[in-house]
Amino acid sequence: MDNHRNLILAIVLSFLLLLGWTSAMDYLYPQPEQALVGDRADTPSEQAAQAADGAATRHSRTGGLVDPAMRAQEVADLKTALASPDRLPIDAPRVAGSINLRGGVIDDIVLKGYNETTSKDSEPVRIFSPSGTPAQQFAQFGWVGSNLTVPGPQTLWEADGDVLTADTPVTLTHDNGEGLTFAIRYSIDDKFMVTAEQSVANSGGSPVVIQPFGLVNRTSRTASEDLWIAHSGPIGVFGDSADYDVDYDDLDDDQRISPEGRTSWAGFTDIYWLAALVPQDDTAPETTFRALGDETYRADMIYEPSNLAAGQAYTVTSRLYAGAKESVILDSYEDAGLQKFGLAIDWGWFRWFEKPFLWLLRTIYDAVGNFGIAIICLTIIVRGAMFPIAQKGFASMASMKAIQPKMKALQEQYKDDKPKQQQEIMALYKKEKVNPVAGCLPMLLQIPVFFALYKVLYLAIEMRHRDFLWITDLSAPDPANLANALSYVGIEVPQFLMIIFGLGVLGVLLGFTMWLTFKLNPSMLDPMQQKIFDIMPWILMFVMAPFAAGLLLYWVTSNILTLAQQKYLYSKHPQLRAAIEEDKAKKAAEAAKAGS
Repeated sequence: MDNHRNLILAIVLSFLLLLGWTSAMDYLYPQPEQALVGDRADTPSEQAAQAADGAATRHSRTGGLVDPAMRAQEVADLKTALASPDRLPIDAPRVAGSINLRGGVIDDIVLKGYNETTSKDSEPVRIFSPSGTPAQQFAQFGWVGSNLTVPGPQTLWEADGDVLTADTPVTLTHDNGEGLTFAIRYSIDDKFMVTAEQSVANSGGSPVVIQPFGLVNRTSRTASEDLWIAHSGPIGVFGDSADYDVDYDDLDDDQRISPEGRTSWAGFTDIYWLAALVPQDDTAPETTFRALGDETYRADMIYEPSNLAAGQAYTVTSRLYAGAKESVILDSYEDAGLQKFGLAIDWGWFRWFEKPFLWLLRTIYDAVGNFGIAIICLTIIVRGAMFPIAQKGFASMASMKAIQPKMKALQEQYKDDKPKQQQEIMALYKKEKVNPVAGCLPMLLQIPVFFALYKVLYLAIEMRHRDFLWITDLSAPDPANLANALSYVGIEVPQFLMIIFGLGVLGVLLGFTMWLTFKLNPSMLDPMQQKIFDIMPWILMFVMAPFAAGLLLYWVTSNILTLAQQKYLYSKHPQLRAAIEEDKAKKAAEAAKAGS
């Protein structure tokens, strides 16, 4: 009776877990809400008003606008802003866009080689948009000073070139008419780094005090979700450590936050994209993160005041990283002297394991040409490396099975004296040279591998939009599910039913292969434990379904290898196979008895 009661309790708790998991996955993997056709505004102005009156901003897992009205308004605003003749084009190997000569602002950056979606006609990823647009993010370099006229937002700069490329720097100049000539020489490398040389020449008759600055301004409307596994928001290296502790809510509460320690770099991050300022090496500028209101935020980097005498010039060189968080690229800048720039990716405490894991996965990909196949090959390598440990685990299981009659005798003999019972069982383990936890070791060693792959699939941009068979993005959930199939015919599945209708092919394969591996193992000593293990694969099938398809591919492959491994090891330990057959016969006899 107690066993039946415990089984019912386990099933109820499992059901509650599944219901709660739906809400958890809605938080971890939020989906953009689509407005009803009849409720959608027709014009950009109406759409913008509709967006302003709506609920709080929703965020996707990877960032970008999710509100249809804001998307429409962004398209309209971009068309107007980028049509201005006062723009200097940018055409570099990895980025394209333009600089607004009205204010000298870098406010138009798209990334070559990265698309918004997996669709063939998808637009490239845009990370910078002009001020005032729903997706605004831009960088600006300038000066502040007292009792002098400095270039401002409406200053029209003169450029000495027609386009900024990796081979052709461009210098913007402005004469304030009071004896000061300002210049910004922009250059860009073959990756994502822009260098800004800010210079001031004083040809007047009196000294001036001037302070160069750099800033990144952005909205949180396009921010990716800030989750425990990946930081989104203000970021930087101050002193000797990276700071992931401040988010947009913190800025809303405090309005202004100034990190302690010398700034190595600072800016804003999403899961895949980064906009960061890098000061001149021999300087210690003051860095401040600010909330400006209306979901707008700014990172300021201002240098110490400089006394500029008549006839003198002053130059300071800053850099701006505006691009993808590719691990290899970030590490290359770090190797070149940019302190801890690789930590722009929030690897967490286990980066010492995760980064080599990514390197191995990327190396295999270079050899096979597909990340899905690379994950399968990686799984084979991992399981091959752990095969000797698995052998020892099976040997331990065989030994445990052999001494079960002796253990039952001791449990019966000392059933009223639990301490003595444990003492005698431990003595039995020692006498028979059996390690009761050895069988769990292969599973325990899989945990860090599984977690590392989880982080790599979630954080590494190298995994974004990588396809395999029917899967269009290995870093996203399996698209082959009933919910997506129904959406093609206009049927939207309620969110609370996604735990069932969102179950994909890989999730089903995961549950089935795990069930097979459990069936090949001898029954547990405790019938209740055995029943829990019987239902566990099907619970995990639903729990794991919303995770990245690449992660499920790894687990399914691992289960298949486990099945093959078990078949082989059972041939080496026939007593385990005999135990399984004995268990099956016993269960069949009990079922027949119960039926009669």
